[in-house]
Amino acid sequence: MRRLLMSALLLIPAAACASNEALEPDPAGALNHYSETGRASYYSSQLHGRRTASGAIYDQTRLTAAHPSLPFGTLVCVTNRQNQQSVMVEINDRGPYSGKRVIDLSLRAAKEIGMTRAGTVRVDIETCEES
Repeated sequence: MRRLLMSALLLIPAAACASNEALEPDPAGALNHYSETGRASYYSSQLHGRRTASGAIYDQTRLTAAHPSLPFGTLVCVTNRQNQQSVMVEINDRGPYSGKRVIDLSLRAAKEIGMTRAGTVRVDIETCEES
């Protein structure tokens, strides 16, 4: 029984590390492909002009977003699942840290996908190429 318990304890950290591998960039810093579905929210206007985790100043008129782990500078396409409107944003901040949200959009990005009235919506997130 003790051997079984020790084996289980050794597997838990290994499983936790394996689940994070998809978010790690390759050594060159490029992210090949990433996709995720979850809830999106958007920044309060009160944060306009404050510094983000990347050091950039948050500008509610730019197409930017916060994500918990994607590398800064990553371009992602965010699609509102209710109306299929999509926007390309650059990750320049960390978060969101409340609820079960997966991304926090700038006010402009939220307007582009028609989510400002709802406040939060389900979205698909994928890495995308700049056009």
